[in-house]
Amino acid sequence: MNIASRVNNAIIEAVNVSRVFPMPAGPVMAVDDITLRIEHGEHTSIRGPSGCGKSTLLHMLGCVDTPSSGTLLFNGADVATLSDRQRSLVRLRQVGFVFQRFFLLPMLTAAENVELPQAEAGVSKPDRRRRTKELLDYVGLGARAGHRPSELSGGEMQRVAIARALANRPRLLLADEPTGELDRSTGEQIAALLDRVNADGTALVIVTHDQTLAERSRRILTMRDGRIEREESR
Repeated sequence: MNIASRVNNAIIEAVNVSRVFPMPAGPVMAVDDITLRIEHGEHTSIRGPSGCGKSTLLHMLGCVDTPSSGTLLFNGADVATLSDRQRSLVRLRQVGFVFQRFFLLPMLTAAENVELPQAEAGVSKPDRRRRTKELLDYVGLGARAGHRPSELSGGEMQRVAIARALANRPRLLLADEPTGELDRSTGEQIAALLDRVNADGTALVIVTHDQTLAERSRRILTMRDGRIEREESR
């Protein structure tokens, strides 16, 4: 079957992808021959022990890293055929990233952190101001727009990070341990916010050690030794 014919409903598809990292002691196979489709609007979690390849797979799905072998398709286009600039535009405009440690710029306010990716995408100042206000209201932080990260709680910083990830209306949101730095109650609030983002139409892939968070997904993938060991649908 032609690969392109199978991706009409997939935002991204990995076909027999592997990722090998050269190391002084010998090559390390971080991701080993994985085939995976992420449909538009899907909600998927990836679980597994540390070092099993979860984050490496997530980075490839987000076009941050490229496979050592296999094929990665984004909206039907082979990522390997895209120029560096084209891959950068995919990451900027179609993929949002949320990380465990937030990675907000400390010298910028919450609003400025959310505006930054919009400015990089060429959005006009009036439009990005409107979009930023809309997003900060969406994550419940409209009143904290002028605060810098050092003036925000961990949960508030993660909310800003989610707003930033949504700034350019991505089709795919990738979250790497988004509740890992948060207490249980705050983590539940962030999980509920991510559920809302998905319900509003954004495909969501979460890497997590948190079983409770993973079980909010409609599909759970369990990885071990670079491979998908088990898949559950809920």
